[in-house]
Parts: sequence; C-alpha cells; structure tokens
Amino acid sequence: MNIPDNLKYTKDHEWVKIDGDEALIGITEFAQKELGDIVFIEVETEGESLDAGEAFGTIEAVKTVSDLFMPLAAEVLEFNEELESNPEIVNKDPYGEGWIIKIKITDPAGLDELLDADSYKELIEA
Repeated sequence: MNIPDNLKYTKDHEWVKIDGDEALIGITEFAQKELGDIVFIEVETEGESLDAGEAFGTIEAVKTVSDLFMPLAAEVLEFNEELESNPEIVNKDPYGEGWIIKIKITDPAGLDELLDADSYKELIEA
C-alpha cells in the first residue's frame, strides 16, 4: 500500500498536500481500492468556506456513493476539472493527477489534527 511520507491524512481516508497556506486534497490509495471503479465526482462547494468535517463533495463508484469531507477549515479554491470527464484518474493516480480540490487554509490549527503517514498506516492496518 502506497502511503507517501510527505502528505498528511485524515481518518476519513483523505490526504492533504500542504504548500504554505494552500493545499491539495484527494483520497488515499486505500480509499480508492475500497470504493472500486470511480465513475463520478461532484464538487459544488468551489468558492465556499467550510469547517473541518463538513462535506465538500461526493464520490461515486460503481457500487456506492460516499461524501468527501474537509480535513480542516478552508476555502475551496478549485476543483480538478480533469475529473469531470475522467474520474477514473483517482483510481490510477490517487496522489498525483487524481487530486480532487485545492484549498486555502483558514485555520492552520487544524493541521495538528491530521495524521502522519505512520499513524495513517496504523489506522488502516488495525
């Protein structure tokens, strides 16, 4: 299982790649394997400020639909438009081209709540 050390993680199986006061968010390799073939991703919160734990969109696989949750308080700056026509990119490259949203962090204290790679690995192996 690929769990990059340079990312932070949530218990909801999202990853966060921090760059100053902005970050990219996607779902982990573990999450995309659990979901199966991803067929649709919907994000209608672009331009909105959301609190940690609020849903920012949904991800639909062949068998299920799951909410996507904000890992920390932030404004949704951008949705990865490539996913509109090619949602399966998340299955192929969850930590790269398969990023879902770009955010501007509004409460940096929330970063302390995120898991490092080792802690996330313990979570999924429990």
